[in-house]
Amino acid sequence: MQVDLDVEGARVAEWPRFQRASFQGQRLKRIAFALGSVAALALIAGFFIGLFSPQSVWPALLVSQSAGLLVLVAGLQSAWWITQWRSRALLPAVDDQVPEPGIVDNLGWYERLLERVGARWVELFKQIGAPTLWLAGWAVLVLVSLQQAWNLQLPAATLGASASVGAVLSLLLAFGLLVFERQLAQQPAVEWPEASPLAQLTRVAIIVLVFGALCLLFAAPASVWPVRLAVLMGVLPGLVAVELLLRAVLSLFIPRRDALEPTLLGRSVIADLLRWPPRPLLALQHELHNRFGIDLRQIWAFSYMRRAFLPVLALVALVGWLLTGVHEVPLQGRGIYERFGKPVEVFGPGLHVALPWPLGRVLNVEYGIVHELASNVGDSGAPSDISPAEGPAPAIANRLWDASHVNDKSQVIASQRADQQSFQIVNMDVRFVYRIGLSDSAALAATYNSADVPTLIRSTASRVLVHEFASRTLDGLLGADRVSLAEEIGRAVQADLQSLDSGVEILATVVEAIHPPAGAANAYHGVQAAQIGVQASIARERGAAAEQTNQAQLQASIVHDQAQAIAREIDATARAADLRFSADRQAYAKAGHAFVLEQYLSQLSQGLVDAKLLILDHRLGGSGNAPTIDLRTFTLPADPASPRNPVQPGAAH
Repeated sequence: MQVDLDVEGARVAEWPRFQRASFQGQRLKRIAFALGSVAALALIAGFFIGLFSPQSVWPALLVSQSAGLLVLVAGLQSAWWITQWRSRALLPAVDDQVPEPGIVDNLGWYERLLERVGARWVELFKQIGAPTLWLAGWAVLVLVSLQQAWNLQLPAATLGASASVGAVLSLLLAFGLLVFERQLAQQPAVEWPEASPLAQLTRVAIIVLVFGALCLLFAAPASVWPVRLAVLMGVLPGLVAVELLLRAVLSLFIPRRDALEPTLLGRSVIADLLRWPPRPLLALQHELHNRFGIDLRQIWAFSYMRRAFLPVLALVALVGWLLTGVHEVPLQGRGIYERFGKPVEVFGPGLHVALPWPLGRVLNVEYGIVHELASNVGDSGAPSDISPAEGPAPAIANRLWDASHVNDKSQVIASQRADQQSFQIVNMDVRFVYRIGLSDSAALAATYNSADVPTLIRSTASRVLVHEFASRTLDGLLGADRVSLAEEIGRAVQADLQSLDSGVEILATVVEAIHPPAGAANAYHGVQAAQIGVQASIARERGAAAEQTNQAQLQASIVHDQAQAIAREIDATARAADLRFSADRQAYAKAGHAFVLEQYLSQLSQGLVDAKLLILDHRLGGSGNAPTIDLRTFTLPADPASPRNPVQPGAAH
């Protein structure tokens, strides 16, 4: 019941919740600060770990646990605002009105605009109220944190010793909150009306912490559920945060008065459902009655629904059980109807009515569906290769026998070499196109006489292939007609399946490939590579021989040309000497001694071209006068300017 100070202002001091408001406020403040610090550390650690290891489970776990604590902190702060109001209500009334001084309008238009805008924002905040803003802020923080850490694709991993430490810390904090929840649950509503809603919010944090500890303790590389639970446990505080945000928004439309005792905004209907035994309808009924004054017990329609609930539920269950006897068989299938475990009839496509389960049931059987099965076991687990029409061909389309294929089956065949019996190995790809027989007896046989039809066909085909290829050689297989060979294999397999009463019909047998193993192809490639290497070596040697021959021919040609040039040069020199000799002989015959003297002087002048000569002859200068020698053209052996040689150049006779 809310208290109006304008009506009952003098009596509030007698009520226990007003007397203990100061103590309750201090307690809530300390607990809220402690839990808020722990939640902030967990939130920061979670985002820090997420930056370096986004695929780790720690960010989701820490964010979910911090979200549960932040929801509880929001509720504690909302209750703290109420205790503050009650503490102020016990104080004596003080006249806060201060006489206004004289207004001096000396402000500019800009200052007046800022003052007017600030006054409007302050007035708006006062109308909304600090409790509403704080509650909405906590709710938005929780929702944003959970949205950032939400990832259901996290892989399973081992956390090591840190998981044990984290689990111990989570359980210790959960135990402390459990003690706090028990204390709140034992508080009388007269002394503390907000204790019960706070205890419900405390249960949310306890559940999240316990689930987090379980995730850490059971984390393993082979277990995925701890990782998924670490992410999904954030749904509970997320729903509570959504409810708190909705309450904060709806509180804006509720008129408030400062003299009227406020109600607790940080309460949750979802948290109120966390009780044993769970009574969600009763909690919803109490909430509607307390909030909106709607009493569902006074509405005759709900009373009638409550009385008729069990009969209607029994009727619906009966009708649902009877509808299990209605069976729809698809167009490409058949149904074997079993009555009390015995096959009675084979249903065709359509709608059929029979006894309900478990008195009767219908087993689905194929009708006309064609399957392709390879004789090799590797085909069962080989993934389908879907390639685009314009893209490269898939690997399964490569029919070259230089590489192994998933559908190839090795088979031992007979061989004969040099009148000696031996064996060889070939790879083959044999495929069978089959379907379940169209008759009712074939459907019954395929359902009850064999547990796995593909395995039965493959084992039968393997036995037939061994028997079929035991008497064949490699030349016979490679040269045989594949169509006739496939028909023989198909008839043999069909005969064995009919003898086993399998109900399977072989439509076609296709021999895709028969070739030696990939190892033989690799050996053959080695032989080819050796032959190519030999041919390359021969070509290289032939090239080297041709190069040496050409070099020898070049050297011989050079020597021969040089010899011819020297011979011609010698011959030309000899001819020239012979011509000169003939000319000199003719000149001597004609000129005589003059020619000899001329030749002598010529040779002498050539020999004395670079010599410095001084010719003295007494016959020079006639009339008996001695020749005159001009010494000025000669250089003295010493420096003429030297004082040791005072002789000056001059004439001598």
